Amino acid sequence: MSENAKSGYKGAEQVIQWGRSYCDWIETCFDRAQKLKPCPTGAKGACCKHCHMGPCRFIQSSEERVEKGVCGATLATVAARNFLRMALSGAAAHSDNARDMAFTLLGVANGEIKDFGISDIKKLHRIARILEIQAEGRAINDVARDVAESLINDFGRQRGALSYIKRAPKKTRERWEEWGIIPKGIDREIAEAIYRTHVGVDHEPDSLLLSALRVSLGDGWGGSMISADIADILFGTPQPVKTESGFGIFREDEVNLIVIGHETTLAKAIADASSEPDMIEYAMSKGAKGVNLGSIYGSRDAIPSAGGFTNQELCIMTGLIDAVTVDAQCIMPTLVEVANSFHTKIISTSQKAHFPGALHMPYDVHRAREIAREIVRLAVDNYPNRSGTGEKVTEKFSIVAGFSQEYMEHMNSSVPGGTFRLLNDAILQGNIRGVAGLVGSDNPRVQATGIHQYLAGELIGDDVLIFATGSGSASCAISGYLNPETALEKAGQGLREACEGMGIPPILHLGTCVDSSRILTIFSAMAEEGGLSDEIGGMPSVIIAPEWFAEKEIALGCYFAASGVPVILGGTSPVEASEEVTKIMTESWFERFRGSLHFEPDFEKMHSLALEHIDRAREELNLKRYEYGEYGD
Repeated sequence: MSENAKSGYKGAEQVIQWGRSYCDWIETCFDRAQKLKPCPTGAKGACCKHCHMGPCRFIQSSEERVEKGVCGATLATVAARNFLRMALSGAAAHSDNARDMAFTLLGVANGEIKDFGISDIKKLHRIARILEIQAEGRAINDVARDVAESLINDFGRQRGALSYIKRAPKKTRERWEEWGIIPKGIDREIAEAIYRTHVGVDHEPDSLLLSALRVSLGDGWGGSMISADIADILFGTPQPVKTESGFGIFREDEVNLIVIGHETTLAKAIADASSEPDMIEYAMSKGAKGVNLGSIYGSRDAIPSAGGFTNQELCIMTGLIDAVTVDAQCIMPTLVEVANSFHTKIISTSQKAHFPGALHMPYDVHRAREIAREIVRLAVDNYPNRSGTGEKVTEKFSIVAGFSQEYMEHMNSSVPGGTFRLLNDAILQGNIRGVAGLVGSDNPRVQATGIHQYLAGELIGDDVLIFATGSGSASCAISGYLNPETALEKAGQGLREACEGMGIPPILHLGTCVDSSRILTIFSAMAEEGGLSDEIGGMPSVIIAPEWFAEKEIALGCYFAASGVPVILGGTSPVEASEEVTKIMTESWFERFRGSLHFEPDFEKMHSLALEHIDRAREELNLKRYEYGEYGD
């Protein structure tokens, strides 16, 4: 195994090495990354397979390039069309999850779903005000019903604009209006984007890429934001909580159950069921001391995390996992094969995602508690079958997770003049150089989780405040960076002083990948607070997905770029073959929206490019020049 295919987490290395000694045929994503090389033509966006005249390869060899496909489409058209398909697929993934959440809220409001209720009335009223729904003096369920129906309408809306577009700063919206990228309905934009990419329809690269921005805005300011808000309403807006991360979260004397996926209500139901007294008593009757719940990616319920995407197979290889539940998004189908070498049961739960060989237990939100108890009971029943063979990794880290815009507002509630005054002032004064979002998955084709960890350490050392989501959060967690004390020690003196004054750590865990939309609302609140830019664009900020691999991360990159934030995605560019498309994403988008999209495979250059974006924004805003070490060494 080459160095660049290994994990940046030494616990993962420990499990991998043990797996080789136990059973040399156990294959992981790291092995497959070595065996299967990317197609050099497709990887650069230079292959079109959208009709049966092809596939057309625009790069025949290092010397020979083809100017047009059989239909006459140019390389730039094909690269842009391929990119748009990636963006619309990513937007569909998060938005479909949001649709389920919206119907769950409606079911709760109508009394059809009994296992969940309205937990955060304040957040419900806040969303009602945004949607211009009367809340004061009305029954909670009546307000919730109107909110749910309004958000459901945003999926099929045919005219106008998504409801949440109004949450963006006025100047940001004006840029969207000028370039025609305000989404009408989430599903409508996805359907139109698919049509545009059909052979013989849209051939203008710029038009195709504007469609990518529009469909992605439907995710960022639609699907993902809707999902996060409804989860807050149902389960409470996140507040900082202590939990743990790493393979050391698994316990030899308890039933170990892992949840993997993005179904928020299922994770919540399983978390509740695993702590019920009669279920603990049942586990004890099987010889266990209790039920221990873990997760991949992390969750909003303080469920301990074993890491991100590349750690899911490795969890099973510890030999300590009695059951794994999977729903949808970023789940490896090979989990069943790995589990066959152990006693672990793999349980698939989504009606939309099936895994050959897994035990399928379809999840129905109307029977959430009942199904969750069945899953926990199955894990308990499997505990006596544990062979004891495996690798017990004891390393784990204490972390603090669960930050949100609302918590940051509460934190600053005693400050006269605004809710983000302390943060904005710290940026104005130079204590905080800028802010960065560390997002996206971990990728086995690089030093998985290692690039996240490198950038996290370097950026806070450069006095850059970090908002982390998804596997970005998980990678920071398994390196100890989500322990406030550890992070403060590595932070620059200016950032350290600012964080201590605000009562926050240098890296804020905002949740799963759908919670990346929380960064948008925070940036909007910072713009509204004043003192920096009057729009999201132009603020000293950057988004980095250093190990991305999924199409939903293309959608994420596009909705941040369209909102005015420079975005850096790690790895080679999927549009590298077209200079025209690359120029539109890096130069034209910046001129129009103050955001851009860059692909960079070198992690040190990612770091330098991030600082360049932040420092350029400071200079253009005439902010105090950042001087490293001004506030101490």
